[in-house]
Amino acid sequence: MRNISDRTFGIAGLLLAALIFWRASIIEESFIQDPLGPKAFPYVIATVLALASAFIVARPDPEPDWPRLGRVIEILFAVAVMVAYAQLLPVAGFVAATSVAAAYLCWRLSTPPVWALVAGITIAVGIYVVFHLILGLSLARGPWGF
Repeated sequence: MRNISDRTFGIAGLLLAALIFWRASIIEESFIQDPLGPKAFPYVIATVLALASAFIVARPDPEPDWPRLGRVIEILFAVAVMVAYAQLLPVAGFVAATSVAAAYLCWRLSTPPVWALVAGITIAVGIYVVFHLILGLSLARGPWGF
């Protein structure tokens, strides 16, 4: 069975696009709204997703070389780190949670451990400075107030 993975992915994308269309169609519109209304953006996203998915179903790539089990486990662990990051962000604060997550991801991208830690802290502080101090956006505050 050639190209089964791309076609499966394309069909899943078509189903997701249909779900987005359906959910957008049941959005209640208020009396006062902008000219496009609240349904326009989901319809655009669903249309782009449906077109891209239909193309994948119609013209799939050759069957890919899937990674070994060890690599798949490593990818799943990176996903688990990102889920834990989202859960710990309000508790630990932006700088602490982002430092740990960014350091781990840098380390997994072949950065030596000490430099991964330096990169994680630099990334977190840099984003904090730009988004909170310069742009004035609020980020999750941790037990240390930042």
